Amino acid sequence: MDFESFKIELKKEFEKFVGIELSENQCKQFFDFMNLLIEKNKVMNLTAITDPIEIIKRHFVDSSIPIKVFGEESFAGKQIIDVGTGAGFPGLPLAIILSDSKFVLTDTLGKRINFLSEVLDVLKLKNVILVKARAEDLAHEKSYREKFDFCISRGVARFSVLAEYSLPFVRVGEKMISFKMNDCDVELQEASKAISELGGKFHVKHPYMLIDEEPERCLVEIDKIKPTKEKYPRKAGTPSKEPL
Repeated sequence: MDFESFKIELKKEFEKFVGIELSENQCKQFFDFMNLLIEKNKVMNLTAITDPIEIIKRHFVDSSIPIKVFGEESFAGKQIIDVGTGAGFPGLPLAIILSDSKFVLTDTLGKRINFLSEVLDVLKLKNVILVKARAEDLAHEKSYREKFDFCISRGVARFSVLAEYSLPFVRVGEKMISFKMNDCDVELQEASKAISELGGKFHVKHPYMLIDEEPERCLVEIDKIKPTKEKYPRKAGTPSKEPL
């Protein structure tokens, strides 16, 4: 897909689903990101989605839904961590749009971090730091623990596990935001004890429809209402094997 065709489709989808108009530079950054993703995906497993139109909607637009839900002003000047970013979602699309925010993108796999480092160089993004680490270890480091206004994640783990990965990074009074399918009520209920134990409180689900004839999606908003106990997160691997 050439740049002009890409730009028309990208701007149309962002205006429809996110409610914002992208600049020429932002369109070029998304275009370069897409091409790097498709090219690198030939030699390493980054995404099952390789059609440009599908990448626009399922990766770029979907990752940017928090802007529609909370408004750009809610993120201005904020510290945001993306736990388990994978190929850069949702953190990198958000960083392209929210240039006044500071992002930390974490992943456990060095190859993915190396790919994202290449993306940052090509896109000339200066508001992103990449960290290769497990969340269970990183959250015990003083410079990361309860230092973030938002912890975001997409497709990482069930809530009972995800809460232990995420809430230790969030300042009291701020938020954990997770991308889920809207039928996640049972999963949320099962995680209620874990969320409370880790200092969080379920606030609200924000449903949205992205793809016609597919199940409704949502952002789950968890408020951080008290500090996380020092013993959390437990040692690497424990949260997934023994959820709270």
